[in-house]
Amino acid sequence: MITLFSVRPFRRNIGNDTIFLGLRHLLREAFDGHVNIVQVPAIGRDGDLYGLEAETVHDMNLYGHGVIIGGGNLYENGQLDVDANALRALHPPLMLFSLSSGRIYDRRHVLVRRTDAMPDAIVTALHERAAISLARDEATLHYLRSLGLDAPVLGGCPSLLIREVVTPQRDLTAPANGCLLSVRHPRLMSIPLSHQARLHGTVVELMAALEADGFGPVRILCHDIRDVAFASSLGPVEYILADDVHSHLALLRTAPLVVSFRLHAFLPCLSMGVPAINISYDERSLSLVRTIGMEAWDIDLVRSNDVVADVRDRCRRLAELKAMREAAQPRWSELVATMRAQMAAFAQMVREYAA
Repeated sequence: MITLFSVRPFRRNIGNDTIFLGLRHLLREAFDGHVNIVQVPAIGRDGDLYGLEAETVHDMNLYGHGVIIGGGNLYENGQLDVDANALRALHPPLMLFSLSSGRIYDRRHVLVRRTDAMPDAIVTALHERAAISLARDEATLHYLRSLGLDAPVLGGCPSLLIREVVTPQRDLTAPANGCLLSVRHPRLMSIPLSHQARLHGTVVELMAALEADGFGPVRILCHDIRDVAFASSLGPVEYILADDVHSHLALLRTAPLVVSFRLHAFLPCLSMGVPAINISYDERSLSLVRTIGMEAWDIDLVRSNDVVADVRDRCRRLAELKAMREAAQPRWSELVATMRAQMAAFAQMVREYAA
């Protein structure tokens, strides 16, 4: 039996679990369902298995047949613990899967490198050891090329496959009436302070506009326990924090409309055919939406003159979304085909190593 180590973000954001559902789907396909997946947090503390620390790599060498890092924003936020010496001693094949790097807006509204980004030397060391590398979006691929790395290919995000993963059963606890507004606590958003300060008012105004335009009652969707404090400050509005990823996806699937500050609410909605409007606030989101051919539908929070007006504009043009989605399908199909082909190649390497 093949045993794989999946090193991925385990933070409180349920979007990470959405990404893992797509990854697990690809793994089960590539290995015909005969695979054990050992999930390891990308960062941790002494006494636990985490990241690519010496003890973790030791276990990978003892009984692992392959290692996958990702998917997620690990290049961007540096949330992967790596012991460079242990990495050099890793034996099983290594795949860097759907990882992203993106810049953030500074106070001049210019995209700049994050202060906590993964050091270039670590990114390069990972690629020196990796057999396969998939960049999630065009900006990430450009960044990797700037480091002189030619091996990475553009692969997109496995959340594009969510429609193949979710069951059609309706979650009766999730009423389908009313727009879902997927939020993030402003403190967790790397945006200029002036925009952070205005965001509460913007969200309240956006809720009122959606109600006035017939999309009420608006419900707030939290992705992270830290979002609840922000949601509870918005007044007498229902807010929801799903306790598992399947309930979260059921909420999205049954919504008549989703307006989202969260990329991994928008992408599953596109996959499942749910009407959705995305509000990006950093290069990570802007680039991935552009990569999947939906740039014209996206709203840039920082550079928009009026976010609420832009959302209302998209609401008036929801009939156009289906055509835009259909026009982008060839691009999605190409990205998904790349993910499947690279996963099949990885599976072959793993089987050869196991033999």
